[in-house]
Amino acid sequence: MNYVLIIDDDESVRESLADFLRENNYLVTTASNGQEGLELLQSEKFDVFLVDLVMPVMGGLDLLKKASEMNITTPAIIITAFGTVQTAVEAMKIGAFDYVTKPFVLDELLIIIDRAISISRLQKENILLKKHLKRKYNFESLIGDSPQMQKVYEMIEKVADTDSTVLITGKSGTGKELIAKTIHFNSSRSQKPFVPLNCAAIPRELLESELFGHEKGAFTGAVMTRAGRFELANEGTLFLDEIGELDPSLQVKLLRVLQEREFERVGGIKTLKVDVRIIAATNRDLEKATKEGKFREDLFYRLNVIPLHIPSLKNRIEDIPLLIDHFTNKFCRKRKRENLKYSPEVMDCFMRYKWPGNVRELENLIERLTILVTDNIVKLSDLPEKFHETISEIPVKETYKPKASDVSFKDLEIPESGINLNSIIENMEKNLIIKALEKTHGVKNKAAELLGLNRTTLLEKLKKKNIEFHK
Repeated sequence: MNYVLIIDDDESVRESLADFLRENNYLVTTASNGQEGLELLQSEKFDVFLVDLVMPVMGGLDLLKKASEMNITTPAIIITAFGTVQTAVEAMKIGAFDYVTKPFVLDELLIIIDRAISISRLQKENILLKKHLKRKYNFESLIGDSPQMQKVYEMIEKVADTDSTVLITGKSGTGKELIAKTIHFNSSRSQKPFVPLNCAAIPRELLESELFGHEKGAFTGAVMTRAGRFELANEGTLFLDEIGELDPSLQVKLLRVLQEREFERVGGIKTLKVDVRIIAATNRDLEKATKEGKFREDLFYRLNVIPLHIPSLKNRIEDIPLLIDHFTNKFCRKRKRENLKYSPEVMDCFMRYKWPGNVRELENLIERLTILVTDNIVKLSDLPEKFHETISEIPVKETYKPKASDVSFKDLEIPESGINLNSIIENMEKNLIIKALEKTHGVKNKAAELLGLNRTTLLEKLKKKNIEFHK
């Protein structure tokens, strides 16, 4: 049920309006002056309020100014006499939703109230959605602690809040669109549209219309005027994915838009100006394509203002455990099941696999496992056949042979009171890791070698044991 506040010093108007709205299933509270009304707006949550412009104690105009200063966003409808319509218009400039003149028609007032509530709710939902998107595409949404990904984060931080064109390169499945969205939602354009377009997914003859829009009758089937992606992205960001697949004839037109920031719709003669930031992405080597004459050199240099390369998953294997944890949590939560665990053999297999489909392949595999694996531990037999080929390539480990340099515990004494073996082992392991880091001046690769561990295993132990080492 919607909640309405009526602020009017005329008791008869106030009460008759309140009775009418209650009859139409509204909750109603009333106030006899602006000061009283402002206090109610601060203390209670209304869907809309009606306020008379002329009152002896704080008129409607002053109330609106005060409400604006206090960031009160409840939509306001002004009640005014015929002689004060100009003042009502001034009130709308301050932020009032609409105004009605006395004597007003109650049914028409009801329509205005309903419209004010509906539009206000849509605006709030839009704000919440944008906040959600900003949270979703903040830096925390990017998974990876590897040196390669740290460089990517540093670059995003430098270029996000600029208008420079960014060219994101990397193999399919590395997360280029996620990077593009992160750049957009961490920029000053974050409240404006992010409009994606996959240049490889749309037939060549339709792509020009998708980019620039078309006028009614421009071609067969163009039954109405349609805005293109450039218009839709005005003041925001246009993400051109698979830009390397763009037809040469469209490369010329795109170059013009990048240079002049203007274009015409297909079949149109009116020049339209746009303010759009361009982020492009490709899995092709565009520099090589320009040398082969398959991509315009001038367009390449227009796009390649800020180059940003996303490494393949096989080149940042230390991020694999983090990504597995992230996707496992995501899909197990979605299916309301206990988190899957992975046997050491499976994790070893994942670390050795080449991941030709990159992060997307890993995500799809984890989703499949959360659906098909009934136990809570994923075993080798649960993996697709292609992973078994990886297993067969794993060399058989040599039988361990003690070395003279091995630590000896033959003189260790156990007191009569006994010991806590787990605690001693835990502390010893932690101390050995810290000593290895001290010896290697914090270089994790060397520390891992000293301890006979894989670098990824050492990173996991550092995280699990909450060890922070500063050079």
